[in-house]
Amino acid sequence: SSSPQITFYEGRCFTGRKLDVCGSCNSFQDQGFLNRVNSICVQSGAWVCFDHPDFRGQQYILEHGEYPDFYRWNGRSDHLGSCRPIGMHGEHYRIEIFEGSHFRGPSLELTEDCSFLQGQGWDKTCINALKVYGDGA
Repeated sequence: SSSPQITFYEGRCFTGRKLDVCGSCNSFQDQGFLNRVNSICVQSGAWVCFDHPDFRGQQYILEHGEYPDFYRWNGRSDHLGSCRPIGMHGEHYRIEIFEGSHFRGPSLELTEDCSFLQGQGWDKTCINALKVYGDGA
């Protein structure tokens, strides 16, 4: 399998200055790239991108594909500051979701993909806290 690779572009439709990233990058600015991002191409892997350096702020999950107008897709701003690849193929992982904040109230543990929580017996209308265990994402 190829190593994860993602390319960020300053302009829409893959124009302007670009930044190629092949692993964890905690600051686009340290790479000489201002954090204005308007389009993205994910060549391989899945990525979590953050709108601030040091993996802080709003998170965006980007899977393989092209994102020619990130602002329209994102709807908040054209800023990204850091990113890292997501380990998608760990062996030990589970997620626990909670109805209440601070890990209170009814909870449900999942160990595999779930496209419909209600099908797993989750009849709550919201999730206010969660824990990810092991090497899951």
